Amino acid sequence: MLNEHACADHVTENGDAAYLPIGTVIYELKGYKSHYRVVANNKVYEAKENPNAKTMGDLMDIEGKVEKVSLESGIDGSPIGDFPQDVASEFMNELLPLRYVGFDEVYKKFKHETGIFLRVYLQDGTSFRMVYYPKANAFSAGAFGTEKLQSLIVSQRKEIKAAAGL
Repeated sequence: MLNEHACADHVTENGDAAYLPIGTVIYELKGYKSHYRVVANNKVYEAKENPNAKTMGDLMDIEGKVEKVSLESGIDGSPIGDFPQDVASEFMNELLPLRYVGFDEVYKKFKHETGIFLRVYLQDGTSFRMVYYPKANAFSAGAFGTEKLQSLIVSQRKEIKAAAGL
């Protein structure tokens, strides 16, 4: 546990557990690389950054593990609708090879922009939220998108919202 135990000049290292009590057993999560997801105290912990990642696929160990991609309300996080399966597959095929630059780099481009809230559901029953910023063509997870991804997300948002009467 770093919280209340590390000196002010401590430089965090890969593997430091900021808020877990000293002695907590940390397990690899079956089916995932430990640099992406681990389990401790019956809770899944997921990496939000990785200085060694070159691509989004390096950051997120989710290739072949995605069940669906959905659009969520930016107001309350409620589900609005799902991408069709073929579009979700295309989304993932475009997302994972993107060059990973980290949150700080993309934040410079989108810091005053309203985002599109996406939820990625995995086959193991878990999910995570990702925000896409269309003007910056950037993902909060730390990558800039392609024109194809931008078109795909914006068009799906329009179609899903129209179908939902929003």
